[in-house]
Amino acid sequence: MKLSKEQIAKMSASYRNAETQHVAQRAVTKNGILQSAESVEVLKRMSPPNFAFSIDVDDQAVANQKMSGRCWMFACLNVLRFHIEKELDLPRGTFELSQSYLAFYNKLERAAWFLQHVVATADKALDDREVDWLISAPMADGGDWDMICALVKKYGVVPHEAMAETHCTNDTAELNTVLSHLLRQDAIKLRDMANAGKDTEATQLEMLNDVYRILAVCFGEPPEKFDFTYVDNKKNYHADLGITPLEFLKKYVPIDLDDYVGVINVPGENNPYGHVYAIQDSDQIPERRNLYVNVPMEELKGYVIESLKAGEPVWFGSDVLQWCDRNAGVMASDLYDLESLFGIKFDMDKAQRFAMHESLPTHAMTIAGVDIKEGKPDKWKIENSWGTENHGIKTGNNGYFVCSDEWFDNFVYEVAIRKDLLKPETLKALDSEPIVWPFWNTFNPVLSA
Repeated sequence: MKLSKEQIAKMSASYRNAETQHVAQRAVTKNGILQSAESVEVLKRMSPPNFAFSIDVDDQAVANQKMSGRCWMFACLNVLRFHIEKELDLPRGTFELSQSYLAFYNKLERAAWFLQHVVATADKALDDREVDWLISAPMADGGDWDMICALVKKYGVVPHEAMAETHCTNDTAELNTVLSHLLRQDAIKLRDMANAGKDTEATQLEMLNDVYRILAVCFGEPPEKFDFTYVDNKKNYHADLGITPLEFLKKYVPIDLDDYVGVINVPGENNPYGHVYAIQDSDQIPERRNLYVNVPMEELKGYVIESLKAGEPVWFGSDVLQWCDRNAGVMASDLYDLESLFGIKFDMDKAQRFAMHESLPTHAMTIAGVDIKEGKPDKWKIENSWGTENHGIKTGNNGYFVCSDEWFDNFVYEVAIRKDLLKPETLKALDSEPIVWPFWNTFNPVLSA
């Protein structure tokens, strides 16, 4: 469509007649869109002193992923540390697992996955959709529940002090750029070798040796053994010397991640409930496939509430920045009145937003509690991993967020639930052959951060 000056003049006349938007213009030009549209009433309703929940299982000190996309790791390790603290009778909020330890192996595994897929697609042109997708982002931070479970089961876990954070773990942009440069360079060589009929396995191992070297420079080498010492709530001292990460997992983590499954709510005609889904090219950690069972939202929320009643926080993935005030730590679908601000209706539902790439799971956190009113959830307590301050301004309630139940319905996509809590028909669905979404699906954890 080619715009004419006459058409633009009619738009201008229409705007001049929209008197409400003239008031909005003065507010927005000075304060910006969200601050001008934010509801003071919603903030009062959701913020302290109303930060109270009828079921509240977790008040650990909030971790901080800083400038990295490791939320999926932080959220899972927050769940594990909750169980470790409880099992060992540790003072709440005094223990933390090392995120950098698993981040090291995630990047090494991701590099191996990339090189393997480069060889597998070597016969395709560079502008082929899959090849273009592979080389567009060889190294990033994204992941999902099954991926962190696979890393934990394969490599174990270590306390934070056994492998602390570094500049490059806290801010991964530079490292990702360097590794992406190296992997794209390696991809050229591997494609040439594969198309010439040469075996590439030894070359891939040499390339991964270079990746390991870069990771060791930036992160330090992961410990093979370490000493674990702690003092419990009864002031008793404990020491376990020379323990390996897998021994620590077996001895001190009282839950088995194999008992949990990703339960999702992705509505839409093309995504029927009661089925298991997988995603093409999301097998970064080959020991565990990414699988999701799709259920209605009320069923998903029921599982979460049952988990909380059992005293367990719940790992979940959501579209965190939708209708979110980061400093206040409030997420609510009525937080910003954009319709009144602009005089325009925004009416896409969850299925439409997902199909149009308007909304997708972008961030993982932990559900720490819920407030039940008249038998139904009203608001949810969220343990985030953004620390307690944002540029010197306090974040939420000591780093904890709160979301309304309506926000939960619209923007929560995945939770990790114990299999024994699932309905029989949902549990049975896990034995069926999954429906495979294409690699460009918005749910692909390889794309998320």
